[in-house]
Amino acid sequence: MKTPDSFDVIVVGGGPAGATAAHELASEGHSVLLLDRAGRIKPCGGAIPPRLIADFAIPAHLLVARATCARMVAPSGKQVDIPIEDGFVGMVDREEFDEWLRQRAEDAGALRRTGTFERIERDADGTAVVHWAVEQDESVEPTAAARHAHARARVVIGADGARSAVAHQNIAGWDRGRFVFAYHEIVERPQDPPPGYDPSRCDVVYNGRMSPDFYGWVFPHGQTLSIGTGSADKGFSLRHATAALRKDAGLDTARTVRREGAPIPMKPLPRWDNGRDVVLVGDAAGVVAPASGEGIYYAMACGRMAASSVHRVLQTGDARHLAGVRKAFLKEHGRVFWILGIMQRFWYVNDKRRERFVDICRDKDVQQLTFDSYMHKRLVRKRPMAHVRIFFKDVAHLLGLARVT
Repeated sequence: MKTPDSFDVIVVGGGPAGATAAHELASEGHSVLLLDRAGRIKPCGGAIPPRLIADFAIPAHLLVARATCARMVAPSGKQVDIPIEDGFVGMVDREEFDEWLRQRAEDAGALRRTGTFERIERDADGTAVVHWAVEQDESVEPTAAARHAHARARVVIGADGARSAVAHQNIAGWDRGRFVFAYHEIVERPQDPPPGYDPSRCDVVYNGRMSPDFYGWVFPHGQTLSIGTGSADKGFSLRHATAALRKDAGLDTARTVRREGAPIPMKPLPRWDNGRDVVLVGDAAGVVAPASGEGIYYAMACGRMAASSVHRVLQTGDARHLAGVRKAFLKEHGRVFWILGIMQRFWYVNDKRRERFVDICRDKDVQQLTFDSYMHKRLVRKRPMAHVRIFFKDVAHLLGLARVT
C-alpha cells in the first residue's frame, strides 16, 4: 500500500464519469483518491436508458420513475406521443444517483475527499501533485495549513465538468469546446396533478419561447419533476423560459425544491490527455450528445474506457495509452454524435423547422429506429429499408415538400 499522500490515481470530480472511473480502478486494486466538491448537483433531466442500467448494474431502488412514453411538443402546440414499446427509460434524481456512485467507488476501495481542485504541480521527480482547497464545517475555524491539501498521483483523471479546471491547466485545445447553458427546477409533484399529467411520460418542448436553439423539458421523478431548458444564447433568460414552461404545464404553483444551472458541452474536445499523466472524462471531455443533451450514459462509458486505459498505463508505464480513451470513445459513439450534431444545427434553428421536426417524429419508422438506437446506444442496422424510407422522408421535409399535419 502507498502512503496516504501518494496514490496511483487521483480522480478530480465525483459525477458519473469520475465515480465510475474511480470504482473501476479501485476494483482493480489500484490506490485511488476521489476528490469532489460539496453540494454539487448537475441540472439534468435524469434519464438513463436500459443499456446503462444493465452495463453498470444500477439497482432498481435508484429509479424514481419509469418513463414509457415521450411527448414531443411543437411550437404550434401540436403533440406527438412516442411510446417506448417493450421497455422503459429509467429516471433518476442526480443528488441520490451521483452519491450512490461515489459510495460504490468508496466501497471498492477508493478514498474520498471533499474539496475544490486548485492546481497540479510537479515534485522533484516529475510526479503530479494535486492541490485542493479543503471544504470543512463552517462552524469550525480551520488553521491556514488545514485549508489546503495535496497528494501525489501517477495519473490524474479530470472529471470536473464542463469548462474543467484540470483541462484548462493541462490540456491543449481546452478552449475549443461548444456549450449550452442548462437550467432546471426540481418541483414537488402536486397532490392533485394538472389535467393530462402522466407520471410515466417525458415531455420535450420544441419552441423558440422555451429555447431559441435547444429545447425545454418536463420529466417525471416520482414525487418530484425536473422542469428546465437550455440555450447557447447568453442573452436568453432560462429562468423566465422555465417559468413559462411551468405555467404551460400547470405546475407554476408547485413547490420548488431546488434550482440548478450549469454549462453543458455539445462537442468533444479535440484532445483529452496531456501525453503524460492527465486524461479527461465525461463533461470535461465534452461527451454529451448533441440535440438530445444526454450525458449520463456517455459519461459513465467514458469513465470506464478511461479506467481501462489508465490501468494499462499503470501496468506498463506507457502514457500513450491515455490517447486511446478518445479514440475508443469516438470509434463507438462518434457517428451518433456527428449525426445528432447535424440534426441540432438544422432542425433547432427556428420554429418553422421545429414544427417540421416534430412532424417527422410522427413517423413509425423514425420512432422505432430512434428508440432502438437510444435504448441500446448504437445505430440500428437491422432494418435497412426503414433507413431508406426515413432518408427520403427527411429530404421531403428539408425541401418543404412534405405536408405538416
